[in-house]
This record gives sequence, structure tokens and C-alpha cells, in this order.
Amino acid sequence: GSTHDEVKVVDDQIGTPTYTLDLARLLVDMIETDKYGYYHATNSELPASEGDHDANGTKTGYISWYDFTKEIYRQAGYDTKVTPVTTAEYGLSKAVRPFNSRLDKSKLVDNGFKPLPTWPDAVKRYLEILKKQGFFDNLK
Repeated sequence: GSTHDEVKVVDDQIGTPTYTLDLARLLVDMIETDKYGYYHATNSELPASEGDHDANGTKTGYISWYDFTKEIYRQAGYDTKVTPVTTAEYGLSKAVRPFNSRLDKSKLVDNGFKPLPTWPDAVKRYLEILKKQGFFDNLK
């Protein structure tokens, strides 16, 4: 944002982001139970009844890296141009990523665990922490 006028981000890889602070809270809840097993946990999307966009028009369900990047820049107040590209156009990456990394989180709810907050909310809370720490003070 502060060093580039434009960034290119893949638009054909989808998933749901996970905020580590939210995941840590869930893990604390889990270890205090006897509900052993494996669980998939990511920040949630809005319920289907609310659609796949929030009041700001932000996609809230499964998203691409492109959509995630756009939302981070939007919430951070940058007007950086985010351009969607395919994985092939982007080129080789050191981190090999699947095209679809969506996870079924139904086992969490079925076992009485509270779903993680929505990923746009997680972005907001993370950026608030960075702002309080002065991270953006010299970037704009």
C-alpha cells in the first residue's frame, strides 16, 4: 500500500482466512473439554440468510486471495489498485497453494463450540491493534 501503487493477487484460489488470535481462543476452549478429535476452524462467513456480502459490500463467505487483499487495503484506508490475476499469470510461488482450501467447520458447531467471528471482523480487529501500535504512522 505505501510502497506500491498496484499489487497483483491471485483470484482463482479460494478459502476462508483464519485470525490466529481467534484460533488461539478456540483452542483454549477446546482443551477445557473432553471433546477429542480433529476439527476444521477458520474465521466464519456470514450466515447464508444474510447473503455473501456485508453492509460495505465486502464478500464475507469463501473468498479469493484477491478479495481478501482488497478488503485489507480498504479497511486500512489505502487506495492501492489490486489487480486480479490467475495463478498461472502470477507465476511460480515458493508456497504451493491449493485452488480450493475451503474447510467444513460443521463439526465445531455440532460439538457445541462457538464459530469464529467473520473474517472481515477479524481483519478490522487486527488492523486496530496495528494502529494502536503505531504501525501505520509512517506508511501513508
